Amino acid sequence: MQTNSILRRPFRFRFFNATLYLIAANVLIFALGYVWPMVTYALALSPQAVMAGWVWQVFTYMFAHANLTHLLVNMLGLFFFGTPVERTLGSLEFLLYYLLSGTFAGIASFAIYAFSGAWNTMLLGASGAVFALLLAFGVLYPKAMVYLYGIIPIRAPLMVIGYTAIEIVFTLLGAASSVAHLTHLAGFVAGAAYFPVRLGMNPFKRLRER
Repeated sequence: MQTNSILRRPFRFRFFNATLYLIAANVLIFALGYVWPMVTYALALSPQAVMAGWVWQVFTYMFAHANLTHLLVNMLGLFFFGTPVERTLGSLEFLLYYLLSGTFAGIASFAIYAFSGAWNTMLLGASGAVFALLLAFGVLYPKAMVYLYGIIPIRAPLMVIGYTAIEIVFTLLGAASSVAHLTHLAGFVAGAAYFPVRLGMNPFKRLRER
């Protein structure tokens, strides 16, 4: 009982646009990496580097991006889904959710790469944490409508289920791609675990709400 009370102790509600600070951090790091490429190599997750002691990479990889398109796609997802999630959870809870989910996705990805012998892989990008935000948006706003590609209306829970299914299919097919599908799934898993453990909420029950 004591453990549960500590895990579920709420933060005092505060809102200070943490989403924008995260976006600014990502943009700044991308700019620094553009000028000094070593910054990107130091922050991106390399299984060999982690084994050599660069353990911070399981956290910092989510702030490094391969190119401008990669950055823009992830930052759009962070802005559109992160802002409403932050307004509901509060900035501190939002930051904890985002950073823990991204770190879990990094650790899980490292474990998978190490187990499969993919030592030369380099993982970077905020997509693991952003996919956790997709889940959070669907859980917190189960009746919300999202316009896919700005055109196709779809309910938020259906969007979450659809993206999860796509990631599972691509993972099972073993599709050769620069997209880290397992990292995305790890973000979903982290988010799905966070809601019952930290917030006492069943995310799957919320996703089924009509």
